[in-house]
Amino acid sequence: MSTTSLLIRKDQLAATRLHTATDEALADGQVRVRIDSFALTSNNITYAAFGDAMSYWQFFPSGEEGWGSIPVWGFASVVQSLHPGVPVGERLYGYWPMASGAVLSPGRLSPERFTDVAPHRAELPAVYNQYFRCASDPLYTAGTEDIQALLRPLFITSWLIDDFMADNDFFGANTMLLSSASSKTAYGTAFQLHKRKGIEVIGLTSPANVAFCESLGCYDRVVTYDTLDSIAADAPCVYVDFAGNGALRNAIHERFANLKYSSSIGGTHVEQLAAKGAGKDLPGPRATLFFAPAQIKKRTAEWGPEEFGRRMVAAWHDFMATVTDAKAPWLRAEHHDGAAAVQAAYAQVLGGKGDPRTGHILSLSRQAVTS
Repeated sequence: MSTTSLLIRKDQLAATRLHTATDEALADGQVRVRIDSFALTSNNITYAAFGDAMSYWQFFPSGEEGWGSIPVWGFASVVQSLHPGVPVGERLYGYWPMASGAVLSPGRLSPERFTDVAPHRAELPAVYNQYFRCASDPLYTAGTEDIQALLRPLFITSWLIDDFMADNDFFGANTMLLSSASSKTAYGTAFQLHKRKGIEVIGLTSPANVAFCESLGCYDRVVTYDTLDSIAADAPCVYVDFAGNGALRNAIHERFANLKYSSSIGGTHVEQLAAKGAGKDLPGPRATLFFAPAQIKKRTAEWGPEEFGRRMVAAWHDFMATVTDAKAPWLRAEHHDGAAAVQAAYAQVLGGKGDPRTGHILSLSRQAVTS
């Protein structure tokens, strides 16, 4: 057996190559999985953009200098097991390399999940090392795996952003400015914020995406990047930056004299990361990177794991009911099977092209069907 991976040049994210290697024999306690499908979104581009700074490249080392595997979220099936607690055929949801397969070292097993205790992952954030067992996972529903892969990790981040803001009384602001408003993490955040009384949620986007953002119904206003002057300059506001566009961040910081907090979530505008405004010498509050695992740790300590899980599950099912509404679904999945299709889809997502209603589901373990 062999495993095919899509490798990314760490210092040149547009450079990719396919690598196939013969599988090594498992050690006692390990399992091998076939990665059936995974989502590719702008969130994964953020993982690559911050790959060194946030250790994302360390989860699935490629073993090749200068090349890495971007982590992705999706579903896999156990095809070989030398662990008595994880049977062949079990279905898992979790964090995978962009590859046709992977090897895990399960530990700390429970009916709902286990942790990959491989030595190289020991110092990495625990939230990314957990694998959920679909048969007992309270967030799992059969028949919606595509939407789960696309939205589940992003919505959890969205839910935590909303909770972090509320936990800090919105830093004294009554207006939330969300960039890249058509992105999945942004509209998940807006979905949560829209429920808050006294908070105006303004989505910032390009002219081409205004109609889509307005159709979601979770933004009080949608404003294009070139019409920031339609928002009062003295509005007490918080900026939530999902794009990482330095020029836009600079414009926000310069215009809004009453900017209470500036939160950096992602870096999808890779070409703009080093632009003016990406550095520390900005007017107003310093742009602060939001790190979801820190808020998870805080709330788990305060609420307890069971209550944390209950609140998150309830919020997820509420969101899913809206997103998958048959009358007006927010998202549709587009499949890309086989090495060439996966490579092309990566280039498309990296370039920020495509319909915001389309989500990309990839598989290197399935071959494209030709007619």
